[in-house]
Amino acid sequence: MTPRTDTCGPDAPALASVASDESLSIGAPVFLAPDTLAVAAREGSLAAWRMAFARQGVEAPLSVSGDFAVALRLPGGSVFLAVDRLAIRSLCYRQVGGTLRFSDRADALADPSHELDPQAIFDYLFFHVIPSPRTIYKGVYRLPPAHYALFENGVVKVAPYWTPVFEEAAGQSLESQCEEFRQLVKNAVRTQAESASPDRLGCFLSGGTDSSTIAGMLGHVTGEPAATYSIGFDASGYDEMEFARIASRHFKTRHHEYYVTPEDLVRSIPQVASHYDQPFGNSSALPAYYCARMAKADGVEKMLAGDGGDELFGGNSRYAMQRVFDWYGAVPAALRTGLLEPLLERQAVRKVPLLRKAPGYIGQAKVPMPDRLQQHNLLLRLGSDTVLTPDFLAAVDGEEPFRQQRQVWRSATADSAIDRMLALDWRYTLAENDLPKVCGTAQLAGVHVGFPFLDQRLLDFSLKLPPNYKLKGLKLRWFFKEALRGFLPDQIIAKKKHGFGLPFGAWATRNDALKNLAVDSLRSLAGRGVVRADFIETLIVDRLPQHPGYYGEMVWIMMMLEQWLRGHAPDFRHRQ
Repeated sequence: MTPRTDTCGPDAPALASVASDESLSIGAPVFLAPDTLAVAAREGSLAAWRMAFARQGVEAPLSVSGDFAVALRLPGGSVFLAVDRLAIRSLCYRQVGGTLRFSDRADALADPSHELDPQAIFDYLFFHVIPSPRTIYKGVYRLPPAHYALFENGVVKVAPYWTPVFEEAAGQSLESQCEEFRQLVKNAVRTQAESASPDRLGCFLSGGTDSSTIAGMLGHVTGEPAATYSIGFDASGYDEMEFARIASRHFKTRHHEYYVTPEDLVRSIPQVASHYDQPFGNSSALPAYYCARMAKADGVEKMLAGDGGDELFGGNSRYAMQRVFDWYGAVPAALRTGLLEPLLERQAVRKVPLLRKAPGYIGQAKVPMPDRLQQHNLLLRLGSDTVLTPDFLAAVDGEEPFRQQRQVWRSATADSAIDRMLALDWRYTLAENDLPKVCGTAQLAGVHVGFPFLDQRLLDFSLKLPPNYKLKGLKLRWFFKEALRGFLPDQIIAKKKHGFGLPFGAWATRNDALKNLAVDSLRSLAGRGVVRADFIETLIVDRLPQHPGYYGEMVWIMMMLEQWLRGHAPDFRHRQ
């Protein structure tokens, strides 16, 4: 059979081929060597990949940028797999006897009665996604970002071909770096825009700095007002549409709006949940889907998204929070243990208003990174033994998520905590969560999606940017905002990050149809032997009505798990 190159998007097949005699190239690889670039233009990307592999072996992906996933069948039955640095494109694999099968979806590799992995379900409840290399199916694995797999003599070797190395560039002025950054963003937007005609191109626009920057740059690149698409919610504290309108007026975009309703969720939750190849719990997937669907109805074929700006340039609020904890760690140990902790941890201190939170602060500050980032983890706060059945808990390792994150934390070469947090977020926030959210919902809506901020030139720029430019004191993404001051409206530079947050909890307590869907899903999940039935009843009857915003997140991830199981493994029940 002739090897085939597939491109992700509305015209691509829903599942990549798993035939044992077929190689596969997905995405838009950019070959950096002139001769391989020429081969790609003349013969296609698979021929260029073969040339690159013949020359560099498993390091071939280092000479390729862009978003890609590749699987090459080699002479003698060997197989080489690789995905891009941030796993914008996905690749899964499964060993069957003496051969290796692969696909862009985990469910394409599973048999109808394939056994589900309890540890993957635990990881889902912990992270709200299932991080690679595990998938929901036993024996089916997903390549982590910036990794390759080599299958030889019946053995699969998986290793990184690239890890982040943060090394500050010397001798550059702030002004020159700001100018370089703006040009890199413009070039990245131009690169993404070149693959679609201007009248078929649109932008997600939340009204934040990232999406507003992309929308503004797109207008500069094409010379025409960008088509922008925004989602709103008729719920106090959740609607950010006014900021999207500010950006639209400033850049004179052709703006489109849609307000998601509880009825929309009832209609689309089963569809979105089962579209993913494994359980996926990011609640922003639903508004992202409606945004992409609105664009598709207008004839848009490709959407540009602002994902990555926070993670490359220090925009997440937890970065500032962790710096505050690090300040405590900088206090001399003798002073901490000899004076501060004995004093501040006394019961009497808890009655002093200004010092009431001091013991909690000290307790968190004493937890080493990256474990400290899980101090507010919902599953851990509720208690795994409170949420999960004893039989299910006995089948999983509650420490596994911590071990994996510690390994990723150590793998980056960085001297500063902020850079290590960025590298951790490249893996867990981008590759495992936000990118699958946008790619999955865009595919379901029938549009392509591009991520200008994830251009390799911007990734390399971030690696060389001084750490205090990313987090200056407690000022988030200081450099990013300074570089774009005068380009972005002042109101958007000053606003707090929000995005497409979904008021699910609030709606689930007021809308009967949505509440019924959630209650039915959770009670059904309780019958599968994973979650305790008494916890489900307490969650539904007591906790959700008392704190809809907080406990709504747990209701959501359990509901999406059950909805996925109904579509992919309706007979599943955990048994020891």
